[in-house]
Formats: sequence, structure tokens, C-alpha cells
Amino acid sequence: MHLAFLTPEYPHPLSTSSGGLGTSIKNMVNTLSEKGIKVTVFIYGQRQDKIFTENGIRFHLIKQRNYKFLGWYLHRKYLEKYLNKAFTQDKIDVLEAPDWTGITAFMKLRCPLVIRFHGSDAYFCQLENRQQKKKNFWFEKKALEGANHLLSVSQFTADKTAEIFGLKKQVTVIPNSVDVARFIPQPEKLEPGNILYFGTLIRKKGVLELPEIFNRLVKEMPQARLLFAGRDVMDIKTGRSTKELMLEKFSPVATKQLVWLDNLPYEEILEQIAKAHVVVLPSFAEALPMTWIEAMAMEKALVTSNIGWAKEVMIDGVTGFTVDPKDHQLYAERILQLIYDPALAKKMGKAARERVLAKFSTEVVVERNIGYYEKIRIKTNYAD
Repeated sequence: MHLAFLTPEYPHPLSTSSGGLGTSIKNMVNTLSEKGIKVTVFIYGQRQDKIFTENGIRFHLIKQRNYKFLGWYLHRKYLEKYLNKAFTQDKIDVLEAPDWTGITAFMKLRCPLVIRFHGSDAYFCQLENRQQKKKNFWFEKKALEGANHLLSVSQFTADKTAEIFGLKKQVTVIPNSVDVARFIPQPEKLEPGNILYFGTLIRKKGVLELPEIFNRLVKEMPQARLLFAGRDVMDIKTGRSTKELMLEKFSPVATKQLVWLDNLPYEEILEQIAKAHVVVLPSFAEALPMTWIEAMAMEKALVTSNIGWAKEVMIDGVTGFTVDPKDHQLYAERILQLIYDPALAKKMGKAARERVLAKFSTEVVVERNIGYYEKIRIKTNYAD
């Protein structure tokens, strides 16, 4: 079986910057390759054209083309031609693409197309109560309607996306995965009182709630430290730096206890997770958050949001606590509860890793994906 993935991002030194989408695809393709399945990754929107093979995986970096007129259409048609040529030459059985921006809209592909819901623009706009551009909604709807099969990383995302676009097709749910051999517990590195947020500093991740939460917390525990590991971005509502907006909300006492680590290499992120006493991830908008699963794999007790997808990842009171991010007092109390009770934090951390091993480990999730794609391949060959 030969599987291919179309993506705008992938964590590789030769490609442009990558986030959770690229990480989840990398986890998948590395394990697929290790299991003897042939894999090709098409990464579009890149700085250069380059084809190479690494660790048994074939990569196509596809340079971003610029057009004076109808670029959104011509760009897709260029990709269509490029992909169809590769399908024929390399005998690819199935192509997977993300729902974001509806990149496969208007494409006529010579290969079964699976679109996996990682969270479309329409999905996030609805969760954040933002207006979406009509053109973007159209692209995403056309792409979903043109797909042969639909996958989702969570049931919540599947249901919400089907509702938004009025989809009638069946949606299969297979979650994102994490490499549990890389994200391992390191309890000896824990630094008591360290509270960590890691990820982009952006409104939808709930970071603008953390100042009020921490202001309450330091009144009871002045020695606690709140660390931020992630890049700052311009806030979508105000056009200002998100970090600046946050700094305006911290009390003078709380401000002295902040540590800004900025955008760290991922190995250093792992070091900070290991040091954290509690990890806080109060997000308002996710499909299935990799940050949550990664921290859980490292046996960290979390305080997360309690919205939508949360119950598919966390078990409140077992793997940590899920709280409404706008309930600042309760959120602060839950963090303090874990700091004051190390035995509880340790117990919840162990339960968190056990949940990841059973439900989100790459080994478990990849087997589900292989079975899913094998059925598509057999069905397609039978139809032919």
C-alpha cells in the first residue's frame, strides 16, 4: 500500500515553519514507514521545489507560485496536475489532505481523496465567534463535498464540521497520536511551583485569561512562577501583540513571577514540560490538541479548558482538571490544589500517561489508520 499526504506544513529543516498539523502528520508517516508502508508527503507553499527521500519517506517540496489573476484557482490546478502525475508514476493508492482552507477544492484527482478534519477555518471561526470570509467557506465546502472519504481527529470536530457545512457523508473518527517513546516522564527534573503554558500566544488558546487566573493564585502563593514557552502573534481583534495585551492585565506582584521563554526548539520545550509542576492549557478552540496529549504523555497533571473536545482527551478529576477558562477563581484553585498536593499531581499524571498509551499512542492510532486505508484500497481496486 502506498499512502500520500498533502499538507502546507511539516517539521523538517528544509520546509517552512510547522505547527500541530505538521507534527501529527509526521508522527503518522514515520510509524507507517517503520511498518513497511510506502509513504509520500507533498508539502505545498514552500520556498523551493525539491524532491528527496529520507528514512524511507518520499518528500515533495512544492514551491509557492504567484499569479496575477485567479491565483486561488490556478494554484489548485497546478497542484492537481502535479499530484496526478505523481499518482500515475508512483502508483499511490490514497491521498490524505486537511480541511483547512479547502486546498483540494476544484481538483479532479486520479486517486481516492480522504480529507481529515484538523479544524477548518469555518470551524475555528464558529468556536471563536468570528466572521469568516465567504470565499474561504466556499473553498472548504467544495473540498469536503469533493472528497471520497472523511476523517476527523475528534467526534466533537466531526459533529461541528458536519453541522457547519451540512454534510451528509459518514465521518470516521481517528484521533491524533503522540510518540510515547519521545514524550516520557522525567520526574527528577520537576521544579516545585513552576506553572507552564506552552504553545502560541494567541487569543483562541485562552492565554488572555491567564493573567486574571495568576493574579489570584499569587495572592496565596507568591513564590509560584508562570512560564510561557511559545511565539507571540498579533491579536486578531485588536491588531496588537498578544503578549502586550497579557502584560497589561498582570498585577505588579504577578508580573515579577513571569518567565517569558519565547519560541524554543522542541527539545527545550520537552525540558520545560519536565520541569513543570502543573501545565495550564485553557484553550477555547481546538480540534484535538497535541499540546494536551504531549504533556499527558510526560505524566503531567493538567488544568485545561472544559470545552467540546476536552472530554475526549481529559477525564476531569482523574487525568487532571477541566475548568471553564473564564472561571478565574476556580481555575486558580485547581492549579493550587495540584501544587499543594504533590501526591495527587503524581497520581493524575500517571493516569494521564496511561490514557495516552491506551488511546493516543502512535502505535495504537497508526494501526487504526492502516485498517481504514486498507479498506479504501481494497474497495477502490474492487470497483476498478
